[in-house]
Amino acid sequence: MLDLILRGGHVIDGTGRPRFRADVGIRNGRIAAIGTIDEPAREVLDIEGQVVTPGFIDVHTHLDAQLLWDPYATPSCLHGFTTIIAGNCGFGITPLVDSSRSYIQGMLSRVEGMQLSAIEQGPAWDWSSTRDYLDRLEGKLGINAGFLIGHSTLRRAVMGEDATRGHADPKQVEQMVDLYRDCLSEGGLGLSTSWAHTHNDHAGSKVPSRYASDDEIMALCAATQEFPGTFIEAGGQPPYVDDAQIQRFAKMSAVANRPLNLGVIVFTDDSHDDALPNLAIADHARKIGGATFAQTIVTGSNYWLSFGTGFIFDGIPGWEHAMTCPREERLAILRDPAKREALRKAAADYDQHDAYLARTNIAKWPEMRIVSTVAPENRKYDGQLVGDIAAAEGKAPFDALMDIVCADDLGTVVLPRPSGYAEDTWKERIKTMRDPRAIVAGSDAGAHLDFLAQFNQTSTLIEYAVRKHQLVTLEEVVHHVTDRVARLFGLRGRGRVETSWQADLIVMDPERIASGPVHMRADLPAGASRTYAEAEGISHVFVNGQAIVSKGKTTGALPGQVLRSGRDTDTVTAQSLLTPAESTQATQGTQATQTT
Repeated sequence: MLDLILRGGHVIDGTGRPRFRADVGIRNGRIAAIGTIDEPAREVLDIEGQVVTPGFIDVHTHLDAQLLWDPYATPSCLHGFTTIIAGNCGFGITPLVDSSRSYIQGMLSRVEGMQLSAIEQGPAWDWSSTRDYLDRLEGKLGINAGFLIGHSTLRRAVMGEDATRGHADPKQVEQMVDLYRDCLSEGGLGLSTSWAHTHNDHAGSKVPSRYASDDEIMALCAATQEFPGTFIEAGGQPPYVDDAQIQRFAKMSAVANRPLNLGVIVFTDDSHDDALPNLAIADHARKIGGATFAQTIVTGSNYWLSFGTGFIFDGIPGWEHAMTCPREERLAILRDPAKREALRKAAADYDQHDAYLARTNIAKWPEMRIVSTVAPENRKYDGQLVGDIAAAEGKAPFDALMDIVCADDLGTVVLPRPSGYAEDTWKERIKTMRDPRAIVAGSDAGAHLDFLAQFNQTSTLIEYAVRKHQLVTLEEVVHHVTDRVARLFGLRGRGRVETSWQADLIVMDPERIASGPVHMRADLPAGASRTYAEAEGISHVFVNGQAIVSKGKTTGALPGQVLRSGRDTDTVTAQSLLTPAESTQATQGTQATQTT
């Protein structure tokens, strides 16, 4: 007898082939039958007019801490995500030593926008090893989750306060590699690291991974290939035109002999060429035996920003100190007319030269909208454009904004003009999604809870690119967010609607799927808030055969699995992703280099 039959729908199996009408039968957490099913079942769900797809897979999240109190990783699961990878950008939460716990919590609160009160008043951080953390989650998840080992966390565990002071010495590198091997043997999926200049800690220093030498990074990459079912991830400093950075990405993959996914392509209304250097890194990697894949965000730019965290603003040259220094010093800087003017000029110069993040409109003050304020006298500004406020009060736009921000004790939330929703931009986004050097990733779910809402990227992609603009089929979109990433990163038995595979499934109405409106929701520990959006058109989400979402609500079932390297993942080597000619060329190039 089957546990469940999904009766009368159309199956989109994840491979990209056209949908077909079929029943889907589930037994013991796996897909037992596809087609016309006569076998009896304990439950039959009529899904006439709907489609069944594999569960979506999100390989770039920061849900490590959130899963301790939210086993469903909401709202990602509402949008069809059944499997996530966390611990990206070097910011994992294992391994921990007693002296590193408070630092890692503070770092995450700053660079990932996780409110410190939520972290501190949530479940205790009482683990040390990767095994301890994974064991703690086993049997307590609604979704499937795997975890990379964060370089910054690893570095802090070994080096203590020296982790943010400079290079590691040879002994420290050796200790780091040994500890990393322990993490992988206990189920860690691989290495993540970052040298992005927007990654700064709560003390105003660069995060630990930004101090690492190439020798240190390559030593960790070399250890990665010793363990089955592993891969690597890295975030760099865009735009990716610096040769040393390009070669670092390429060499990381080649040394590890594993696929490397790197961040991140963001499409705005005038940034269509930004994808090219990220994609081109793959061409350099293939020459030396590596395989890199550029993460592509498939939503527009829609950031809720705060001068309280300073994140994103600290990416403006000349603003880093002002946005990372202690709160009182930051307020003093923003109140000082001369220092305020210096910041305004630095931002104007940044915007004029069309630097990478400038295209997200973060320095276009008149076009910014005040989302929310704190001081009673400022409530009248909620919902207004800064340019309109400035004109009414006879002030320069930046001064008008800074006066509001300072009166709010940095608590003001502002929204730059959204960008990247024009049809031409969607065309470029789909073109890049189809590039074999790219993957759909970069949601950052679980992070930047105060300003980012990209957990809904699949719903948004289907709503705009499939339904509104008809630029791509639903079959193709589903392929890119299921089977393609699953095969690339070796997620065993997931990513397809196929007999004997895990029953991670979505039931959706293809004519209705969309994201609901983004709003703030105060449901974190200590009453902390986060951005949130429900999904439309998704009626059920199944993980390992059990419904975790039904009619837009979580069910209480916890069928999710902790994904451990080797046990739940297959090895995908970088070499296996090359053509025979590329493999031969890479081998010859390596031999020539060694001879020289």
